[in-house]
Amino acid sequence: MVIRPRYLEALRTYRDIPLVKVLAGIRRSGKSTILEMLRDDLLQSGVAPEHIIHMRYTSEELEGDMTDREMYRAIRERITGPGRYYLLLDEVQEVDGWEKAVNSLLEDGSTDIYVTGSNSRLMAGEISTYLTGRYISIPVYTLSFAEYLTFREPEARPARELLKEYLRMGGFPIVALGRFDQRSAYQIVEGIYSSVITGDIVRRHGVVHFDLFERVVRYIVENVGKTFSANAIARFLKGEGRSLSVETVYNYLTWLEKAFVIYRCQRYDLQGKAVLKTQEKFYLADPSLKYCVMGFDPRSIASMLENVVYFELRRRGYQVYIGKNETREIDFVAMRQDERIYVQVCRQLPESSDRELGNLLKIRDHYPKYVVTLDDLASGNVNGVRIMHLADFLLGDI
Repeated sequence: MVIRPRYLEALRTYRDIPLVKVLAGIRRSGKSTILEMLRDDLLQSGVAPEHIIHMRYTSEELEGDMTDREMYRAIRERITGPGRYYLLLDEVQEVDGWEKAVNSLLEDGSTDIYVTGSNSRLMAGEISTYLTGRYISIPVYTLSFAEYLTFREPEARPARELLKEYLRMGGFPIVALGRFDQRSAYQIVEGIYSSVITGDIVRRHGVVHFDLFERVVRYIVENVGKTFSANAIARFLKGEGRSLSVETVYNYLTWLEKAFVIYRCQRYDLQGKAVLKTQEKFYLADPSLKYCVMGFDPRSIASMLENVVYFELRRRGYQVYIGKNETREIDFVAMRQDERIYVQVCRQLPESSDRELGNLLKIRDHYPKYVVTLDDLASGNVNGVRIMHLADFLLGDI
């Protein structure tokens, strides 16, 4: 098992705090393995094995539907003595009303609770009033590039060479560990994608017109990193001779977001210091999701660089927005407490780099500014704007 220190450190921070620790992310992003990491860490810190209760609620392991009362009773039966117990509950969304059971266990004060899940019932906006103010959400993403290098050890290839592989193959842990060729890797990711689409969206929400839903998903995948809206998708479909209401398209976007397939990036007005509700962008949970749907094309790498940078910023705890500075666009404005950074992303830095450098130089403050590129020759500092290779940005202390 390869350790993912960032998640282990987060779980240590909240250990024995009377909050439910919620680990949520797309299927196969490594949530179950993180629970195993936590279990080993608890044992190493001196917790007795019988005081660690690890339960899985996948559909394969449940015999029929389980109620919240049955879930509660099954866990209580494992609590046989005094002292603190640690509950590691995997894929709890498979139990209707799991929040009631978890809340009751939390109230008795003798348990420290960690749960994982991979759909809307684990998102902050969807957790019922039973846990309001009584949980902390820890988002789980696919592998960062730094994690990918750890998973690929002991390979001796340079980081920049492995970066090219990471951009093609994505960061699902099962792919990074398996040493698969490109075709096999995309087949695995396609299986993950299909299980999310079928299980977490189509079946759960009763999608009737599957062909239209698939077309909407394909449109989103084709337009990663571009601004569009539900209205724009509805108009596009109309141009193809298909009819789908704006409300239905909006529902599709929401369901994809709640299944952690896509992530919404809002626009931030630097002048008005306000989040705007128009011209949003969406990014895919992993680059390989695009390639398993569309096939890999080397020319598509440029459009996915923003995707990689967006998630790296989120992994580091930033709130990430598209920047609007009068008529100019900044790829990312990333905020974390009283910190802020600005980032422009491009495949190569052209000689005439007005968009990349000029847009940043127009910002009249002293927060760090970066141009991130795949250009091996581009580096240095231009009037306070730092130019970095993508590998250095992903592995550095930003």
